[in-house]
Amino acid sequence: MSGSLLRLACTAAMATGALFVAAPAMAVPDPGTQGRPVAQLLTDLQRLYRDAARASETYNATAEQLKKQKTEVARLDGGLTKARLSLLDSRDAAGRLARQQYQNSSEISSYVRLLLARDPQHALDEGHVIGQLARQRVETEDRLMRTEKRADELAREARRALDGQLGLAERQKRERDEVRGRLRGAEELLASLSTDQLAEMARLEKSGVSTAQRELVTSGALSSARPPSREGEEAVRYAVDQLGKPYEWGAVGPMSYDCSGLTSQAWDHAGRPIPRTSQEQWAQLPRIPLSKLRPGDLVIYFPKATHVALYVGDGLVVQAPRPGTKIKVSPLATNPLLGAVRPDPDGKPLRRYTPPSIREGSKVSAPSRARGTARPAADSPHPK
Repeated sequence: MSGSLLRLACTAAMATGALFVAAPAMAVPDPGTQGRPVAQLLTDLQRLYRDAARASETYNATAEQLKKQKTEVARLDGGLTKARLSLLDSRDAAGRLARQQYQNSSEISSYVRLLLARDPQHALDEGHVIGQLARQRVETEDRLMRTEKRADELAREARRALDGQLGLAERQKRERDEVRGRLRGAEELLASLSTDQLAEMARLEKSGVSTAQRELVTSGALSSARPPSREGEEAVRYAVDQLGKPYEWGAVGPMSYDCSGLTSQAWDHAGRPIPRTSQEQWAQLPRIPLSKLRPGDLVIYFPKATHVALYVGDGLVVQAPRPGTKIKVSPLATNPLLGAVRPDPDGKPLRRYTPPSIREGSKVSAPSRARGTARPAADSPHPK
């Protein structure tokens, strides 16, 4: 959670775009929420956003599967087209050889023809040609049968792949509707709260994050400062350059991002592609203890790995928090931690590294450096 619930309520309609009906400019308190403790309302809202994040990452995973399935369908279709062309060629060759053999056939045996021939050598040569044609016909027929079998197999595979594509598209639609429903529930809860409730909720949220961050720092988990690898520095630079851009679920840039869209694109830009979703990033990338964090590492949140941020050092992360917010720098303990992963475990730390000058909630340019040589930060920082 970001600590900006009051502002989020005012911008809910703009954040969700065309997915939802625009909320009233002034929230009308819901009598059903007036008697409930604000702490409980905050818990409910956090749960709704957590459920939306889970559904969003599931949607993203299905989108990746659908992309791969479309590629497989295209590959099979291409193979099927080639097999059918080869089948036509084989049939033409078989027909041509059959005609040639028929034209050279005779009811007289090869032995009698040899005895009656005026030129035995010519008869022998002719017989050799006829035999060669017969062998070619057998080989062509075998190839024809194999090609027909392969074409049938490819046709069945293409049909199965297409059925799988249609199934994934339908599942993606259901998951999209689930995300919309979860987000709509969060928007409706926000719209039902009074200004005082929203202010108290924001205060509680900020206090909770501050407490969690203080406990993390005092535990010594972040006591070591480590420079990033060259790829990690590139990932940090890319992520910091996106500060201020809006969150949009399912987005991978360049104008907007969701949480894993930001982290995956940052590392793709650094030349080290990683899985698209936070769950796959947690499942497939090497895990590291928080005490070993270095800039560029990914911090994973919630028990089901439904949120991810990119570590930039000094106990801070760059993240795309949730709908209605913008990419920002936050304390590492903004959400319940699950663990951390390193996309480049074989990357060598830079000898010289100057961290970007960023603060919580700031938006500045990342420093421009290459291969460990520190340079001044960009001359024109973004507005705070």
